[in-house]
Amino acid sequence: MLHQSSLPGRRAAAAAGGVLLLAALGINAPAHAASYGTPTIGLSVSYLSGAVGASGDPAVTVTVAQSGADAAELGVAASASSKPSVAGTGDVTVTGSGGTRKLTVAAHGRGYTDLTVKVTGLGGKTATRTLHYAASAAVQNAADTRYLTGSSDSSAAVDVGGGYVVVADDESNTLRLYDRSASGGPVRSWDVGSELGVSKEIDIEGAARAGDTIYWTGSLGNNKDGEYKSPRNTVFTTKVTGSGAATQLTVGGSYKKLRDDLVAWDKANGDRLGFAAGTADGEAPKQIDGFNIEGLEFAPGSKTTAYLGFRAPLVPPKAGGKALIVPVTNFDKVAGSGAKAVMGAPIELDLGGLSIRDIRKNDADQYLIVAGSWAADDNSDPYALYTWDGVASHAPVERAELPTADPGGWEAVVDVPDLTVPGARAQLITDAGSADLYGDGTEAKDLDHAEWKKSRAVWFTVGG
Repeated sequence: MLHQSSLPGRRAAAAAGGVLLLAALGINAPAHAASYGTPTIGLSVSYLSGAVGASGDPAVTVTVAQSGADAAELGVAASASSKPSVAGTGDVTVTGSGGTRKLTVAAHGRGYTDLTVKVTGLGGKTATRTLHYAASAAVQNAADTRYLTGSSDSSAAVDVGGGYVVVADDESNTLRLYDRSASGGPVRSWDVGSELGVSKEIDIEGAARAGDTIYWTGSLGNNKDGEYKSPRNTVFTTKVTGSGAATQLTVGGSYKKLRDDLVAWDKANGDRLGFAAGTADGEAPKQIDGFNIEGLEFAPGSKTTAYLGFRAPLVPPKAGGKALIVPVTNFDKVAGSGAKAVMGAPIELDLGGLSIRDIRKNDADQYLIVAGSWAADDNSDPYALYTWDGVASHAPVERAELPTADPGGWEAVVDVPDLTVPGARAQLITDAGSADLYGDGTEAKDLDHAEWKKSRAVWFTVGG
């Protein structure tokens, strides 16, 4: 007698037969998995710099997707580290959901590591990308420190409002716009060299703003080998439009004979400052009797007379000598339209034997002066912060000694708060080009990847 099987039984038999057929064909995955593609993963950067104990280190944007799957169902995590003593997988945090995530790294050691970042999709499928990570050592004032990446040789800075700053680099002709509150790379940048007709570095060292114009100066000195390089004898302007993250710069006028004018002026006044000797062929600029400008700011109440602050020479050129300022009374015309410079009476300031590394004022004509050695490019000599009222006959007052235990020399003041307000803070920036940031003996300026180059920007209490 034949027995007819029930409907559920027939369905079970058919399903079993299908499984046997798939097995015979060598297809072992569940049928629905075939509809999921291999996931994709992208990183906003491949190279990243952080610091041990840092606040506000930059985040990496991670983008993930998988065909046939909702991105919210995908997992993202660090799956391996080539050197866990610098940062291990447990030091990597991924936040967010959907197709875009944020990844941060909390370093606990100085050095380099490659971090493998993996996305795990549905059906057990995965994909990876490598993040090349470098961590510098812990620093003092870590909570008040941010790192400006993309360049290690910051040399001058100007506030442009909205929490943003334009920073110059003395190893290139690039101006960069940064968010002052966060570590990371520039929002945008401008290479001004071609518009100024120079192919080599201007050695930008000073900047000052008047209205919608920023004035910039090269060092005007010889290079380190004592050779005259004409691009360094450049002052120029940029016009500012917008503010904050929307800031735009347009190159304006320039002048390439200010050094010549200064030497001729000093000769006409008895060579008292030694400018001719300091600029002679074979003379290195960073000597006590050398010739090197690092500060630029306008005189009190003026938008035409600018103070040139000298790193060298000291006056007289010996230990304990005074720092030198030379006023240029028509600087707006010099840099703006190429007029021959007219100099005022030189100003000598007692900065405890140190010279000027930057000078900045606010609208109330309260000045901050960064004082440092005429010689050192690092922290082997002291640095100090002085206040001043810009009046030639008035002495500056030492406000604080600047810390020198961490890499980089103090080089720029972003802006000056009201110095009468208790607790008011100013942000200072270092030039870390000669620093060994990651412990491998490589100077920061020589690192292979711009993302690993960086300067420190640190807030100090200066008011009250």
